[in-house]
Amino acid sequence: MAEVLFWPALIGYGEAAFAYASPRTSRLGTWGVRLGWLAQTALLVVQAERSDGFPWATFAGSLNLFVWLVVSAYLIWGCRPRFRLLGLAVMPPVALLFVVARLGGGTASEVGSRYPNLFLVLHVGLVLAAFAGFTVSAGIASLYLWQERRLKLRRAGALLGRAPSLVQLDRLEGRVIAFAVPALTAGIVAGFVRLRSHGGSVDALMVVTVLTWALFSGSLVLRHAYGWRGRRAAYLVLAGFALVAVARLALPLTHFA
Repeated sequence: MAEVLFWPALIGYGEAAFAYASPRTSRLGTWGVRLGWLAQTALLVVQAERSDGFPWATFAGSLNLFVWLVVSAYLIWGCRPRFRLLGLAVMPPVALLFVVARLGGGTASEVGSRYPNLFLVLHVGLVLAAFAGFTVSAGIASLYLWQERRLKLRRAGALLGRAPSLVQLDRLEGRVIAFAVPALTAGIVAGFVRLRSHGGSVDALMVVTVLTWALFSGSLVLRHAYGWRGRRAAYLVLAGFALVAVARLALPLTHFA
């Protein structure tokens, strides 16, 4: 059942990746995101029901959950007509990562885990939720920089259509980060509490995750205390997202091992 649900989710995400390329088909893209998210939600429910323990503790499994969280974050903050270009930035990599998760066995059912469910919900779930928020904020930051450059070149009526105002993009970017930083804080605390009580050593993924937390936390402080907004804030978000990409794609294999 879980494997069957993969295909409508992928079709929905793939359709959205193409539909968002044109203002005329953006509504179809939004429906593709929604229907794909519903199918993947059903897939996750089946995995949770049939698995012995937390079914997303492997690298591929966590990637499956991460995709769902990114789409969820996009549905909450960016799935509106005026944010169509954000969908164009988010949905193609979402579809690609979803395929990678399936190839790695992350969409299979009846997967066990050697870690307690509560710990994994608190640690893996919160960290991935924060990373999903940072991913969406990076899409917003990219859209901000693109829109700023387009306005300077007086190309507001380009073929890709209208984008949200710079003020709207900057405000939304700050809101997403303000949600994600506390989630990452709680996830890191849960990880270190277990590390201290059960033993183990700090690895590269933990270091990069803490650096990610420090950078995005610093961006909030700079934004609210020193007025770092606009272009400077967007570049800082993109630098933080580079750490997220390393933490999510390059290092987890050794961490989950």
